[in-house]
Amino acid sequence: MRAIADPSGVPSPYLTFAHDEWAKLRAATPLTLTEDDVERLRGINERLSLEEVTKIYLPISRLLNLYVGASQGLHRATAQFLGSSTAKVPFVVGVAGSVAVGKSTTARVLRELLARWPNHPKVELLTTDGFLFPNRLLKARGLMNRKGFPESYDTKRLVQFVADVKSGMAEVVGPVYSHLRYDIVPDEQQVVRQPDIMIVEGLNVLQPADRRQAAGGVFVSDFFDFSIYVDARAQDIQRWYVQRFLTLRETAFRNPASYFHRYASLTTSEARRVAQQIWSTINGVNLRENIRPTRTRADLILEKAADHVIRRVHLRKI
Repeated sequence: MRAIADPSGVPSPYLTFAHDEWAKLRAATPLTLTEDDVERLRGINERLSLEEVTKIYLPISRLLNLYVGASQGLHRATAQFLGSSTAKVPFVVGVAGSVAVGKSTTARVLRELLARWPNHPKVELLTTDGFLFPNRLLKARGLMNRKGFPESYDTKRLVQFVADVKSGMAEVVGPVYSHLRYDIVPDEQQVVRQPDIMIVEGLNVLQPADRRQAAGGVFVSDFFDFSIYVDARAQDIQRWYVQRFLTLRETAFRNPASYFHRYASLTTSEARRVAQQIWSTINGVNLRENIRPTRTRADLILEKAADHVIRRVHLRKI
């Protein structure tokens, strides 16, 4: 077993594995998902297969299981040294990447796999969409066209939420976001109760602390024990975004309650133009200016090919 050498010869902080080389690191980890599970977890227009779960995600779950075990042992050793009993401290995993790259699918698959390990069965998934400012505030601040950019999030509340979970609080309450309404749901809450692992998924979760001074110099990534970035070429992500928009025009956008219901009546060519404009003025800019610069802060980078399949895995050297 060996990693791929960087052809440029430039020193890299990562070990790089081709698809099949990474698959060998699964060892004897059992496959606990079925074809039906994969169908349920797969995102719109994504090509997630049971084979990819086996070759890519099972080795990741094995790696994380080893990390969680080591972390739990370290906390026990620290408590013994201090002569005190401390609250259970969850292992926090961050998952970052662009709109339409498949980070939500990655987070869902990992949650399912990690929850099937016997030593950490309670796994929570937190999406940072719930910490977007409500539309009424975004409109008042002129930020509706910057939704998803760092300044559109209630960073202080997000940091406090993750800090409270990380400190072992018995119950932490957070907001809920509706993609149908494209807004925060005022009468709904997400409650997290001392999980073994919490996965935090979002566009900008790997932003460094100095980007958000309003949070007191601390950002959510400061609480991560491990982080993953889902990567692909910008032109491929743009194509996936347009394809997803066209699919939603035929499905979710047809719901009269959808914020984007007005797009349901567009012709295919009109919808394509609208999607490309949204990408070029909003999502592509956010990827270029805010999201992709955080790529090298990740412990693990999943590099996707044009067909949405992960072709290489980059693991940060210890």
